[in-house]
Amino acid sequence: MPLNVTSAKAILFDLPLFFNWQSTLDVLKDPPTEYVEKVQPPVDLLAGLDDISARVDDGSIASEYGFGWELYKLVGAAHDGHFAYILDVVGQIFTFSRPLPLVSVSEDGSKLPAVLTTARPPEFLEELSQQGSLQDRDALYNNLFYNLAQISLQSAGSGTGGFSGGGRGRFAPPGANTTLEFANGTTLTIANTARTLLSFANVTSGEDLRRKIIYDEGSTVPSVRPNLITPVSRDTIPSTQAIAPPGYPAPVVAGPSNLINGFYIDGTGYEDVAVLQVPSFISSSFAEAPFQAASQNDLFKQLFPALDPYGANRFRYNEAVDLVGQAFSGVASQYPREAGLRNSTLRAVQSSYFDYHTDTTVDGKPFESWSQKVGPISVNGQYYTALSRWNLTDIYIPYQAGINVTGFSNLTRWKPEDIVLVTDGYCASTCSIFAELMTQQGGVKTIAMGGRSNANKIQAVGGVKGANIFQWGFIQTYAAQAKQLNNTLRTSALKEYDVGKAVGRSYADGINVRDAVRLGDESGIALQFKYEEANCRLYYTAEMTVNAAAIWKAAANAQWKDSSKCIGNGGYYPSNAKRAAQGKTTTLSPARGYQVHGVQALRQYEALEGSFSVETEYQRDAGDGFMQP
Repeated sequence: MPLNVTSAKAILFDLPLFFNWQSTLDVLKDPPTEYVEKVQPPVDLLAGLDDISARVDDGSIASEYGFGWELYKLVGAAHDGHFAYILDVVGQIFTFSRPLPLVSVSEDGSKLPAVLTTARPPEFLEELSQQGSLQDRDALYNNLFYNLAQISLQSAGSGTGGFSGGGRGRFAPPGANTTLEFANGTTLTIANTARTLLSFANVTSGEDLRRKIIYDEGSTVPSVRPNLITPVSRDTIPSTQAIAPPGYPAPVVAGPSNLINGFYIDGTGYEDVAVLQVPSFISSSFAEAPFQAASQNDLFKQLFPALDPYGANRFRYNEAVDLVGQAFSGVASQYPREAGLRNSTLRAVQSSYFDYHTDTTVDGKPFESWSQKVGPISVNGQYYTALSRWNLTDIYIPYQAGINVTGFSNLTRWKPEDIVLVTDGYCASTCSIFAELMTQQGGVKTIAMGGRSNANKIQAVGGVKGANIFQWGFIQTYAAQAKQLNNTLRTSALKEYDVGKAVGRSYADGINVRDAVRLGDESGIALQFKYEEANCRLYYTAEMTVNAAAIWKAAANAQWKDSSKCIGNGGYYPSNAKRAAQGKTTTLSPARGYQVHGVQALRQYEALEGSFSVETEYQRDAGDGFMQP
């Protein structure tokens, strides 16, 4: 498809309007030294747009796909799962896959992990992993491989791993073939796959294809754009998951669609160990109530009801944010805040961030005005709004969150030494907020699984640590609403958001609008740029790739029986430490373990292959959105 330069330049004009809402825009150009050394290099996003624009002008970018791929790579270089822009030509024509997944395992849990199917962990895989949306390199590496937790999520997860075309791996053309080299010197060449997402009937040229999917100045026969919103019927969503996902025992408490499940571990020595598995915190309207029912969740408040979750956050200051807040707060202040308000427009205004009554200062006090909330506040030479916190007693919390927060008590329900948080590094977005509360306020320790083939310590939270994502259409809507609420803003900077070329050609997009900032941290550095090693690291073994209980047993052993199992002798407790006695609080009987070996594992995988595609399709959510796989 030859590039329509006029259309490309219109998109490049739009993009900075939305990039200015990215909370980390300034720090990405000059991140903290430790972040650069251990996580990712700097990236100047606005300069990157200028470079792409110059290459459009000089003709070195001459195709629609080349243009879209350069934009994809630029945004991906931020390694922020909330920050995305995928042009239609990249996301809506083909997805790509290799016909087999890989695993990276340690022979005995102590030896360095090796990639099974290939002879050694090549640098190629580490480079390939950088195409993912996570920031930590060990988490990115893990996400290349077959993983039971992602499998349990079916199409909502990253399939059988980025190497085989799951998650973000589906967008990167892998070439015609993949050649595997085995330890005994033999090789195997297999054909890769491109999956078509639209009909190629009557398409005989690039121009034909362009007219089929793009509507702009160069398309005389616009097609109907694909509907990216997948409707979900409550009647089709089970309130509980009756069938255990592959590799898992039957849950004793089942949540919706495997988003949350409770287990016991079968076997001597694990009688007092329970597992709460949360493979996804994705917010969907059908899942909120049953998710809470499974965990009694407002999860952190149920575990530590006496603690007041901090969760401070801030916007990057820009003129549009200020103007929207002036309009929303101005109207919201004229009316009382009432539970059960039937005026949906007013309810939306009064429950948004842009009404200063919605949340509180870091001291838990009400903001007195929008100007107090918006600032701007100078932090390390950049400008942000004032730090704010969720007001969990606000009357609109049930409307915003879909649940009532019930975990309020002066009781100490759990001791931090009785809990351990186990991750594979793919902890991002809401998960990162939960992990921050659990570790920094709850005092809970962490175990990180897998990682690259070395003996270094690794992070437990390897994904985006931002606090809120907006889809770009939300920003356009806020600008439009602000102008309706306040006519004087019609000629303001908000009029620039009337344009729609970038949004109109977006397969998927997102902006991280809020930084998360740690309690008591005077540095002002967002959590996104904090590097923090887990308390313990464990390698995957072969059994763990087909039996989730093997992971849980290894984690329980390292945390409460023998911390020398941690790679590099990390860990929290000495090997002879014991937990405080914790009585059983349920009469449910432990479920039988799910042991999978040899031929059983092969049959399980063959059955899995036929049950769903490794492709994962992006769905826009009705709320503030979520990190897409």
